[in-house]
Amino acid sequence: MLALQQVKDNPFINDFIQQSEKYLRALGYTDHGFRHIGIVSDRAVKLAKDVGLSAAQQELAGIAGYCHDMGNFMGRTQHHYWSAILFSQIFSAQVEPDDLSSVMQAIVSHDKNELKLVNEIAAVLILADKSDVHRSRVVADSLSRDMAEDIHDRVNYAATENKLAINTRKKEILLKIIIDTSVAEPIDYFEIFIDRMTFCRQAASYLGYKFILTINNFRLS
Repeated sequence: MLALQQVKDNPFINDFIQQSEKYLRALGYTDHGFRHIGIVSDRAVKLAKDVGLSAAQQELAGIAGYCHDMGNFMGRTQHHYWSAILFSQIFSAQVEPDDLSSVMQAIVSHDKNELKLVNEIAAVLILADKSDVHRSRVVADSLSRDMAEDIHDRVNYAATENKLAINTRKKEILLKIIIDTSVAEPIDYFEIFIDRMTFCRQAASYLGYKFILTINNFRLS
């Protein structure tokens, strides 16, 4: 079975991630490079474990998290498809067909909530990816500009604390965010991220959980 460390050590994968990070910085996006994919991969592994997926599925979830954004350098709009195709081209000879399709489907599904969820790895990846809102996602180039120009930069910079946890007893997946209201208001968060939170609710529901969002200690469900 393909291991997450093999993927992390693959020079093609790492070059695609570097090129995607470079491309998105040129477009003025928040971080989608090694910081982001590292957090998503780690969260995907932990979530997969916490919801009771097998060790093999945990590994695949981590792999999907590491590779989910690497196709951005080929175009932002369809990056989820490019990422899945690139993964297939590199690893098709090293992965069982079912594992390959599971990772590809998870990667494709992570960015479009009109796609039907039929894959637990995809649900885990969605939660791991869409929950990454934090000050550290704002790249240095954006910090040198007036963040009033970009609500995505402003909201991410306002998020000083971000924690994703699971309560297996209550069957809840909880995202806790602390927002510095001197930078942005909680309503700004919902203005740009309401679709992401709806997507997280769908993913949590697929796993048999309820998604709970807490902003500045105010609980929303």
